[in-house]
Amino acid sequence: MNPVDHVNPLIGAVAYAEGSADAHGFGKTFPGTATPFGLVQLSPDTITGGDNSSGYSFVHDTLEGFSFAHLSGTGWYGDLGNFLVTPTVGALHTARGTPDDPDGGYRSRISHDTEVAQAGYYAITLDDYGVRAELTASPRAGMMRFTFPAHSQSRIQIDLARRIGGTSTEQYVRVVDEHTICGWMRCPPEGGGFGNGAGGVDYTLHFYCQFSKPLARHGVWRAEIPKDWARGNFDVSGEAYQRAVAEAQVVYGEREARGRHLGFFSEFATAEDEQVQLKCGISFVSIDGAKANLEHDIPHWDFDAVRAAARSAWERALSAVGVEGGSDDEKETFYTALYHSMIDPRCVSDVTGDYVGADGQVHRSTDFTYRSVFSGWDVYRSQFPLQTLINPSMVDDEINSLLQIAELGGRGYLPRWEMLNAYTGSMLGNPGVVVITDAYRKGIRNYDVDKAFDCCKQSVETFGNGELGYAAKGIGKGCISETLEYAYSDWCFARLAEALGKTELVADYDERSKAYRNIWNDEVHWFRARDEAGDWLEWKGKTVHGQGCRESNPYQQGWFVPHDIPGLVELMGEESFLEELTALFENTPADFLWNDYYNHPNEPVHNTVFLFNAIGKPWLTQKWSRRICAKAYGPGPFGLCGNEDVGQMSAWYVLAAMGIHPVCPGDGTYQITSPVFERIEIALDSEYHSGKTFTILARDNSAENIYIQAMTLNGEPLTRFWLSHEEITAGGILELKMGAAPRT
Repeated sequence: MNPVDHVNPLIGAVAYAEGSADAHGFGKTFPGTATPFGLVQLSPDTITGGDNSSGYSFVHDTLEGFSFAHLSGTGWYGDLGNFLVTPTVGALHTARGTPDDPDGGYRSRISHDTEVAQAGYYAITLDDYGVRAELTASPRAGMMRFTFPAHSQSRIQIDLARRIGGTSTEQYVRVVDEHTICGWMRCPPEGGGFGNGAGGVDYTLHFYCQFSKPLARHGVWRAEIPKDWARGNFDVSGEAYQRAVAEAQVVYGEREARGRHLGFFSEFATAEDEQVQLKCGISFVSIDGAKANLEHDIPHWDFDAVRAAARSAWERALSAVGVEGGSDDEKETFYTALYHSMIDPRCVSDVTGDYVGADGQVHRSTDFTYRSVFSGWDVYRSQFPLQTLINPSMVDDEINSLLQIAELGGRGYLPRWEMLNAYTGSMLGNPGVVVITDAYRKGIRNYDVDKAFDCCKQSVETFGNGELGYAAKGIGKGCISETLEYAYSDWCFARLAEALGKTELVADYDERSKAYRNIWNDEVHWFRARDEAGDWLEWKGKTVHGQGCRESNPYQQGWFVPHDIPGLVELMGEESFLEELTALFENTPADFLWNDYYNHPNEPVHNTVFLFNAIGKPWLTQKWSRRICAKAYGPGPFGLCGNEDVGQMSAWYVLAAMGIHPVCPGDGTYQITSPVFERIEIALDSEYHSGKTFTILARDNSAENIYIQAMTLNGEPLTRFWLSHEEITAGGILELKMGAAPRT
């Protein structure tokens, strides 16, 4: 099979499931169609509101419609989901209805038995209307093909107000000609969105949309929303708000409208199995940009050609890594994970190069693609290290984009979790510093290096452990998570300064990187939160969440000293280090769902399984990494044990299943572990890397033979369990002999 045939976009496409004890939901991926790192993610929506970032969950049995932009696997309520298109027949409904009462709106019942999800293609039948809907996408435009039943009142309707995490607060639509409409939707924080507005995401999505069937009978609906009504995530789902939408005024023949809650529709008669198509370009810049994107990407009405082009784009992208051996389920898991790791950071500049900068003005780039959705705290750990190997030009793009945001936004420092130019305030640390340091040390340097250094310096000076030497201000005060993250990013900055010859800064930031020692408490023999006076805060035990830890407990967060593992071993004592690390895994539930021990659904623990290598127990890294790959991941909608987090969860699997994974991005090394497959071949980019391919061979590999017995690198014996980035990118062969017993 072609690798693209193994991709199943439904993997992880569950938000929450009834009866589950999970704390933050499952994968929260979207199952629809996209292209690698593209602007458009055209996907079905089963729900608006709540903590459902993708707008879709496989456990739902009704569907609202299909929208053009989605997030993959985030928490904090979500955003986007604009320009919601629904094919209907019969009476016009202006409200979406509810899952309990789909007949009260345009929502339709569905059966997942009719659902098809592939790379570049999605289809499902809307049972209430008897309409078969098919979706495909290009980088900056999307296309839909609807097969209607025979009906005198068929329709395509577009909810212009809809937004996954709330609503757009103002909309505009204009009929251009008998086949075309254009317009925009404004989405400021007061309309909810990421963090229910707390993320500060503020954007205007423009559209240029064409219909294959003439707009002979069309109209607009307008709901009267009082100006003093709140319009956040939970407000717009309320009964009063939805009643106002259901009672919207409908005006046929209106060719231009602007309002606080608008929809547009086109009605027509259809014969049995008549196909009606819609194609739309979108832009965060302008209507002209949306038009240019559509005319560039889809200048025709050949749906199958667009589908084939999307598939070809994924064939090229997935060819970066080839695997042989393993089961069909493991290949489905692997290639879907590789697919999910290449959704973001997405392109948000038009085909012209125009983009809206952090100053709110339009700029044009000629030498890089402007990108957005940088889930920094998540993705610096696995997703970006993976991309430095297989998509280094994208890494250059993202660094250029981060530098533009820091400069044009006037702050000078790098965003931690960026979305559409917003410094969302989500999570912690200085992940941009990590990504830039890791990239620079790996030879990825197509950006203004001096500006990158200045932005990194401003970041670590703005956010750090300060004069106390630890983060006394944080969640609940005395934040363990912040102290450890800042110590690590200070170390990364020291390495960047060192590489650039800024020797006067190296010793200072190396000293700052030891701040983790300032929150080690001998009394409890673990990391413990402190207040501004230096007093230790109440200790409730290692496995109790909070206590100065972000989305974790001290037991999970305390292993995060990736830049000084020998120092961490010294603090704990070698025997205690091994005992504690072993207990972390042995107390983890078999399903790896949210728990107080090795909590793979969340990022703080993602480096810990590779720490056994550092203390001379590599067989334990091999044992547990293979078990995580087998139990925390799998095929189907429940195939991710936690939020996808914009590619991080999937990238962890891709690297671990390949048998390599970094512990400390920025040091240029990858730990060796037990690969899932018998042969892994990484195609190397000749513009960045000197080699053509790097191959990992795992002889006699199987579900039982998970332990490495011996290794050679390019035919020479290898006795260390790590590789440098240069050894991989120079090309060559790492050969492993596998067996059923640990090689102790």
